[in-house]
Amino acid sequence: MEADSVSIWPRMEPFLLGALQVAPSSKLSLHYLRKMAIYVRTRDGCFPILGWPMWRHIACGKLQLPEDHAWLYFETFDLLNGHTPEERLEWAECLSQCSSKGELDQQRNKLSVDTLQFLLFLYIQQLNRASLRTSLIGEEWPSHRTRFCLVPQNWDDQAHLSFVQSHLAEILELLVEPGQLSQSGQALRDCQISLEAVRSLGLLLEGSVCHGRAVQPVHRLLTKGPLQTQAGYSPLSHSFPLHQLLSCLHQSLTLNPFGITACLCSGKKLAWAQQVEGSMKRAKIARNTHTAPPGSKIVLMSQVFKQTLAKTSDKLTGANIKIHRCSDAFIYLLSPLRSVSVDKCRDCTVVLGPVETSVHIHSCQNLRVVCVAGRIAVGVSSRCTIHALTPTRPLLLPGNADITLGPFHTVYPSLEDHMASVGLAVVPNAWDRPLLLGNEGLFHALVVPFQTEGDTCEVPGGLPPPYQAALDEKQRRIQNWQETVMEARLNKEQKRQFQELVEVKFHEWLLETGHRQELDSLIPPAMASLRDSSGPAAAETPRVPDAKPTGNGRAVRQSPMAC
Repeated sequence: MEADSVSIWPRMEPFLLGALQVAPSSKLSLHYLRKMAIYVRTRDGCFPILGWPMWRHIACGKLQLPEDHAWLYFETFDLLNGHTPEERLEWAECLSQCSSKGELDQQRNKLSVDTLQFLLFLYIQQLNRASLRTSLIGEEWPSHRTRFCLVPQNWDDQAHLSFVQSHLAEILELLVEPGQLSQSGQALRDCQISLEAVRSLGLLLEGSVCHGRAVQPVHRLLTKGPLQTQAGYSPLSHSFPLHQLLSCLHQSLTLNPFGITACLCSGKKLAWAQQVEGSMKRAKIARNTHTAPPGSKIVLMSQVFKQTLAKTSDKLTGANIKIHRCSDAFIYLLSPLRSVSVDKCRDCTVVLGPVETSVHIHSCQNLRVVCVAGRIAVGVSSRCTIHALTPTRPLLLPGNADITLGPFHTVYPSLEDHMASVGLAVVPNAWDRPLLLGNEGLFHALVVPFQTEGDTCEVPGGLPPPYQAALDEKQRRIQNWQETVMEARLNKEQKRQFQELVEVKFHEWLLETGHRQELDSLIPPAMASLRDSSGPAAAETPRVPDAKPTGNGRAVRQSPMAC
C-alpha cells in the first residue's frame, strides 16, 4: 500500500470549540509557550499531567494572566475532553456544594489535563490572531472566497488546514524535549520526537487509510503501514526524526472530509417536524450526520427567512449546529446537541435543547436565544437577549451592545432526560456572572475635532492608572501594526490592494458604528454640496478627507443585564 493512500487532516472540534473567538493575549505567543514547554518538563508536578495549581502558578505568576482568564483556558480545554455524562454530573454536584472560594479552589485543585495537549491547545488560540503576512500576501490574499466566505475561522476547515500547514514546524517544536533545544528554545535539526509526544498530536490531527476507512489517531497512522518508513519511526527508540516527521505530515495533510466544505457540497437535506409560514426557497439546510464520526457531525442552516421550524431527532443528537444569516425566524432544535453557532442572524428566536459544549453568538442583531449549555459566548452583537442555564460564566467578547442576560425560562417534556444525556445539571448556574474577554485596550481618549487657541495638551489631572494603561496598550498595538505592515514588504500592487481593503473595512466600520454621520457633519457645506452634486454613484461611497478611526471607536460600557 502506497503512502499517498493515507490521508491526515485537522480535527474540527479543537478549532471550532477550543479556539476562543477573540485575539489571544500576547502572553500566549510562541515565545512564551516555548518557555512554558521547557518549564513544565523541568519542574516536578507539571509533566505529563498538569494540574490547576501549577497552571495557575504559570499563568498568573509567569505569564501575568488574570486568574479568571487562566481558569477560562483550563476549563475550556476540559470541555473538549471526552468526559462521560456521569462524570460531568458528578463534577457539577461537587461544585454546587462549594460555599466559599476556598472550597471552590479545593475542588478545582483536583482537575488536571494532559500537559502537551494543553500546550497545543494554547497554541491554536493563534487561529484568531490577525496575521498580515498570512492573510494579505499569502494564500489568503483577498479574493472572492475570503471576502464572501460563508464561515468564520473557527468553522472554516480550509482555514484549519492552512493554519496547520503554516505552523506545523512550530507545533512540533513544542513537543521536543528540552535537551534537544537550542538556547533560544528552537529545535536542533537532528532532534527526535518521542512517540508519547506524537500521541498528543491526536488533539489536532486524525486520518484514515484509503477513502472511507475508519478514522484513526495520527500516531497510529505514523507507526504502522505505509507512513512508518516515510515518517522515520523507530520501533527501538519509539521516536521520530523531527525533519522527517515534519515532511511526512506535510505530504499527507489534506482537507477534513467531514468538514463544513464537504457538508456544503454533498450533505443531505434535513426534513422538519414542523414547518409553517413562508417559503423555503432561499433556505440552505444540509447535514453530514449520516457519514461523519462523533465530533464531526454538522448540521448547517442558512438563510431561513420568515419561517417557524422545529426539529427533535436523532439526526441532531451530538451534532455541531450552525445557524447562519437567518431573519424573522423561529427555530426550535429540541435534541441534545454538541455545539451551536448562531452567526449573522437578525430578528430571530432560537430555542435549543441542552448543548454539551458551547453556544456562540456572533454578529447578530435583535436575537433571542433560550438554552442550557456548557458555555455561552457572545461577540459583535447588539440588542440580543440570552436566557441561559450554564455552569460557566458567559463570555462577553468585544463589539457587543445592549446584551441582556436572563435565566432559562422554558420547558419541554424530555428536557431533563436530554440534560442528563450531555452531563448538564441545574446547579451550579452562572448565567448572571458574565466575564468580559478581549476588551483590554478598548478605552480611548475623545478627540475634539476642531483647532482652537490654548496650551492644554493633556487631560487635566491625568487618567486613573487602569485607563492610562489601556491607552498605552492601544498605542503599543498601533506600533505593532505599523511594524507588521513594514515587515510584510508588500510590492506596489499588493500595497494598492491592501489600501483598498483597509478603506473598504474602514467605511464598513463607520456605517456599523454610526460614526459616518458624525464625520459627515464635519464636512463644510460647500464640500458637502459638491459631493452631493457628483451623482448617485458618489453618494453611495462618500469619502471623508483625512478621516482616521481612533481605536475601535465604540463607547465602552458594560452590557446591561436583567437579573
